[in-house]
Amino acid sequence: MTIALSTPLLLALTSLLAVCGLLRSRSKSKGTSPLPPGPRAIPLLGNILQLPLEHQHKTFAKWGQKFGDFIFAKFFTTPVLILNSLAVAQDLLENRSSLYSDRPYFALLIDIVGWYPATPFLTYGDQWRRHRRWIHIWYSEKASLLKLRPILRKETLTLLLQLIETPQDLSQHIRRYAAALVTSSVYGRTITSWDDEYFQMTERAIHATTEAGSPAATLVDFVPFLKYLPSWFPGSAPIDKARSVRGIVRNMIDSPYENVKSAMCQGSVKPSLVASLLDANAHHISREDEEDIKGVAASIYSAGVDTTAVVLNTFILAMVLHPQVYKKAQEEIDRIVGRSCLPSLEHRHLLRYLDCMIQEVYRWNPPVPLGVPHRLTQEDSYRGYRVPTGTMIIPNIWRMGHQEEVYSDPKAFDPSRFESLDAQSGASKDPRQFVFGFGRRICPGRHFADEAVWLAIAHIVATVDIAKGRDASGKLITPAARFCSGFTSPPLDFICSITPRSTAAVKLVADELGSMDNEEPGNSDS
Repeated sequence: MTIALSTPLLLALTSLLAVCGLLRSRSKSKGTSPLPPGPRAIPLLGNILQLPLEHQHKTFAKWGQKFGDFIFAKFFTTPVLILNSLAVAQDLLENRSSLYSDRPYFALLIDIVGWYPATPFLTYGDQWRRHRRWIHIWYSEKASLLKLRPILRKETLTLLLQLIETPQDLSQHIRRYAAALVTSSVYGRTITSWDDEYFQMTERAIHATTEAGSPAATLVDFVPFLKYLPSWFPGSAPIDKARSVRGIVRNMIDSPYENVKSAMCQGSVKPSLVASLLDANAHHISREDEEDIKGVAASIYSAGVDTTAVVLNTFILAMVLHPQVYKKAQEEIDRIVGRSCLPSLEHRHLLRYLDCMIQEVYRWNPPVPLGVPHRLTQEDSYRGYRVPTGTMIIPNIWRMGHQEEVYSDPKAFDPSRFESLDAQSGASKDPRQFVFGFGRRICPGRHFADEAVWLAIAHIVATVDIAKGRDASGKLITPAARFCSGFTSPPLDFICSITPRSTAAVKLVADELGSMDNEEPGNSDS
């Protein structure tokens, strides 16, 4: 999270916040228990000025060395509790989920940019439960996952062919793969190339949203009345920029939904989440129903594409830097699956080292380092400390994967750390416990997302070699293990070499993809 500050706005707000703060302090009880430990806050601004512009998760981890694994801070006048360990996150977000499952109100993304009703941002209540139920049925129930496997298989094979044909476009191919999985399952629309019109529309909307700001990371999220500032007011440029995004976002939310409705009327609709929800509500669908369906569909895209792409790009970077790990994974697949066929999800339980490698990818660079904040709905007490009503809860997911007392030498990429663990220890250290969120807010599409990551990685390992790239003079380039700062943490751009392991591997992929040309999603569970 990066909280954007505007000096003119801060100056204009100082006197008003001072009055509000005084009134709040007079009207609120201080409570009998102390607040949790944390850095000293300054009046009005809290701890905002102590936050760097980038990689706040690392700052929170440093605070933890002094204050412990749960830290109290203030962002302006908003109380914040930072959770630096899995144990504390599970205690609060899972064991006390009835209190800790709400969301802060993200004024910028909801009111200005137009992400409403977006499932991840909904407050805890009936509308949110309805969204979650729809997503769970489509992406978590076993029968539904089996119906989606042909989509996974076809898009994985398409990814492989694209990587083999134009490896220099690695990041584009990975992003197309992640997007195609979502659009096929949510809207019944296939994306075959980077320049697909619909794909470009959604990418513009996601990019514009990211440029506008992240959840709980802009001034307007903490001082909501700023959303009413006119464009001529000093320091209002970031808000004006966010306003300009609204039309792009609404087009992304509305357009594919209307396309599915039109296809249903023409009798040419393909199976999809949106089609199934429209069919289930065909006899009576209100305007609110339609907005909820749109919100669910767009939320799955916005949440699923970025995170899947981050994981797969992180995997490629790790393999470039650690060729011995990649070779060991290839040897395991060759030994168990063989080279005359491709791995499938039926092989998953047999490919132990591959699973360790994927766990290490999740741990080493979690795609969303600070998750999406929760909100406490009722004052709570924890370990003798008072946590006020309305506290924003930030799970430091990055720190959970880099605790030295849990993962020795956490900066190192080392899948072997998971190899010798027994079932109980393996379960307690599996990063999938925290990278998908917590409690009632855990990602409802996590099983589908995890299968998509596993299939892509298993197929890449089986069919291509990954190595360092070369510069214009032919010298090998060793990329840095550096990641972008923001809501998600993709690797910085890097160069690598991707080549097929053999002509037989290329033929195997092409033949399997060709055999699926006439298959419709849902006719196979392979």
